[in-house]
Amino acid sequence: MNPGFGAVVLAGERPGGSDFSRQLGLAASVLVEVAGKSALARVIGALESSQWVNGGIVCGPVESIYHQRPEFREILKSSSFQWIPPQSGPSASALSGLDCLDRYPALLTAGDHALLTASMVDDFCSRANSLDADIVVGLVPYSLVRKAYPETKRTVLNFSNGKFCGSNLFAILNPHGKSGPAFWSQLEADRKRPWRMARRGGIGLLLKYLLGQLTLEHALDRLSQAMGCRLAYLLIENPRAAIDVDSVADRDLAERILRGDEL
Repeated sequence: MNPGFGAVVLAGERPGGSDFSRQLGLAASVLVEVAGKSALARVIGALESSQWVNGGIVCGPVESIYHQRPEFREILKSSSFQWIPPQSGPSASALSGLDCLDRYPALLTAGDHALLTASMVDDFCSRANSLDADIVVGLVPYSLVRKAYPETKRTVLNFSNGKFCGSNLFAILNPHGKSGPAFWSQLEADRKRPWRMARRGGIGLLLKYLLGQLTLEHALDRLSQAMGCRLAYLLIENPRAAIDVDSVADRDLAERILRGDEL
């Protein structure tokens, strides 16, 4: 049975804008045009076309940008999504979006995920919904990303049993799952005090990771304990899921991929 995920799209901007948005002269980086359409419009289009998502929230950008730029209102005007202002960071914005959505299961994704497709969303949501967990994280094997797009530079999570890239796809399956963004919000608040971050996450866990002795499963088990909720993962075998657009190089790669689809 399809439970109908609500979606929270994080579309906030750092104070003063990102280097990427300033470089391109954009009011917000999610407005970057990718093959003739903004990244945010592509994300909303994918979610609207999904069989598993039923409307949701776009969190960000700040109110002044939202009201000054008609592109945002045009993107949302004919959609089942509503805008809310962002909070101090991504995790706090995710919590605000979940509170405003007020229904579960929920899908979290990013407004710069320009290669997101309805089939990618449906595959992730359908598999996540079958897991006995509170939060499900989508991970892409780095080997697939490197083989498909050897020129791209991505953040890689190095575990003793594999290397993975994030997918900007998170399923919050029930209210207990809010403990995850709340935990990361605390880490963000302590970013200038690394000893507190290490204490929250566990210094032993950090050392094992740095020494290459930590498995993905052990990491998720320890994080589940620290967060107070059940954390699970899904492997996404589509390398496109690892590509978000927060640099000119990413934009150019995403355009080549999308234009290749049209040939």
